[in-house]
Amino acid sequence: MSFLRACFGEKVTYSLAMIVNAVSNHVRLDEHGVAWIDNTRSKVIEVALDHIAYGWGAEEIHRQHPHLSLAQTHAALAFYYDHQAEFDQAIATSLARAEKLAAEGADSPGRSRLRAMGLIP
Repeated sequence: MSFLRACFGEKVTYSLAMIVNAVSNHVRLDEHGVAWIDNTRSKVIEVALDHIAYGWGAEEIHRQHPHLSLAQTHAALAFYYDHQAEFDQAIATSLARAEKLAAEGADSPGRSRLRAMGLIP
């Protein structure tokens, strides 16, 4: 199951071009087309999200995730940049879904009760 699907319940698929292209050293695609960093439980999209969200380069990502070698980190970022349009579309889709779910939960019965009790604004 992909990271986005696990977090947001959506199936994330990559384009055929992404699957047909030779996968670099340190990166493999599973049977669902999800890009994983070899010999780890880390997905390429997780490294890409650290790069996008925090502006971290390969060295800082390596420091924050010492289980990844610097070569694996560079390979993951290279794979992200080779397929940036697909990754960015998947990230935008999951963000929109998360924002929609957050908006739907803003006035849930539980939040209404907490608000009535003065425990939340």
